[in-house]
Amino acid sequence: MADEIVSVRYMVDDVDTAVAFYTKYFGFALRSNMAPAFADVVRGQLRLLLSGPTSSAGRAMPDGATPCPGGWNRIHFIVDDIQGEVERLRADGVRFRNDIITGPGGKQILVEDPSGNPIELFEPADR
Repeated sequence: MADEIVSVRYMVDDVDTAVAFYTKYFGFALRSNMAPAFADVVRGQLRLLLSGPTSSAGRAMPDGATPCPGGWNRIHFIVDDIQGEVERLRADGVRFRNDIITGPGGKQILVEDPSGNPIELFEPADR
């Protein structure tokens, strides 16, 4: 199972904008693009499903709730130099939810994709 691809779905406001963001800033490769409804990008064993409002995943639930971007669940990237990554992303106007925080395990910060979905950058304390 070590070679199995893990898929995570993010609801996004604009599929093409999300594809551009993940390929430019985080090294994902485009796997398929059916914009405006859906695209998927891959990085290593991670397949990120980018579902727009017109995708089947964007349909309203029986109670009327509509899936939307945001929330607190997130993908997590380990980085060697969190300060350098933050400077690189901020220079291009990428949004952050917070500043770098330090805890017993290391440093972390939350980046937002163009739809507001969080991405955690984490620098372990032992680096």
